[in-house]
Amino acid sequence: MKQRKIIIAIADGVGDRPIKALEGLTPLQLAKAPYLDRIAREGVTGMMDPLFPGIPVGTDMGHLILFGNDPKLYPGRGPIEAAGVGLTLQAGDIAFRCNFAYRDANGIIVDRRAGRIRQGTQEIAQELEGLMVEDVEVHFSPATEHRAVLVLSGPGLSPAVSDTDPKAPNDGVAYKPAQALEDSPSARKTARILNQVLEIAYERFSSHPVNLDRQAAGLYPANFIITRGAGMMTDFQPLCQEFGYQAAVVAREDTVLGMGRLSAMTIITDDRLTGNVDTDPELKADLALDALKTHDLVYAHIKAPDVMGHDNQPLGKIQAIEVFDRMVGRILDGLDDQTYIALVADHSTPCEKGEHSGEPVPIAVWGPSIRQDTVSHYDEIDCSRGGLGRLTGREFLFSLLDLANWVKKQGN
Repeated sequence: MKQRKIIIAIADGVGDRPIKALEGLTPLQLAKAPYLDRIAREGVTGMMDPLFPGIPVGTDMGHLILFGNDPKLYPGRGPIEAAGVGLTLQAGDIAFRCNFAYRDANGIIVDRRAGRIRQGTQEIAQELEGLMVEDVEVHFSPATEHRAVLVLSGPGLSPAVSDTDPKAPNDGVAYKPAQALEDSPSARKTARILNQVLEIAYERFSSHPVNLDRQAAGLYPANFIITRGAGMMTDFQPLCQEFGYQAAVVAREDTVLGMGRLSAMTIITDDRLTGNVDTDPELKADLALDALKTHDLVYAHIKAPDVMGHDNQPLGKIQAIEVFDRMVGRILDGLDDQTYIALVADHSTPCEKGEHSGEPVPIAVWGPSIRQDTVSHYDEIDCSRGGLGRLTGREFLFSLLDLANWVKKQGN
């Protein structure tokens, strides 16, 4: 049979738990999302564990899996972030995921996100770009909002170094100087150089005009960076190349874009998109539909539900879900009757926890020749009764690819 096309709409971190302030319901249960519910009502639903039950995953690992990669090939968050901002790593380079942060003179991290800074990060980042520390060259690039990427390039480096980020919700405690995680010269060297880079960043960023202006305006300065997710690139064998389909990803979040680049996908983004509720869902839908003209599988990603889960904002998460529903509705209106659309999330981010959890996420598939079940609402409770049952992330993707006739029969 002829292969069909697929759009996978990803609501980052959409899964949640019952919330007392919402009368014991989840944000998905309360959100006005007619298009999500239509897909559930007219399609088939289920639940998905990105890796396997009870194991929380990061956005990086969640998308690595949803994009068809073997989780054993996970290179660490840093290389994925580096790919997301367009940096090309050389063999032996070490990359770190970073936050711009506000640090005081005693090393206390007052705010891990520097007031969720959005403007001026490119100018601040130039203070580190091309810096030489011993025989190691520093590359530093801003990413989405307060996020950034640090790359150390030089001989004898190792990803076996600890995070310097004190991690949420620990604003108000000191950052953690990097330490070697193994007894090797390369790990000790990397930790030593990283700590020097952090101190240079504090010295240079503190007097930067962008930060002086922020302080004058009563805003937190972005005078420091905190690092996590050190990694060295591994050799990916993208599933789209193995199966022969053309894939694209529409997103604004650099982790997702980076994972897409590493997975041999076409990257589609726009400055009018954001990583929050103020994104343009109609534009994102239009970009996805346009990409479908020349690609077989298109991912359309919205970050906002995850942001609201991390910030413990249940009402904000409801708003984010309704933005996601607008994107999905626009996509539905533009699909023909031979194309599938699937709803999924990369993980759950419960508001009460403010962090990713290992609970499954709801999934749904709509399109031709679907074995429709009896579920009529897209949420964590109703979809648990769906016809797809409970799948891992790779099982979910392979099920979609099989529906679209991309999976070859095994055996004779």
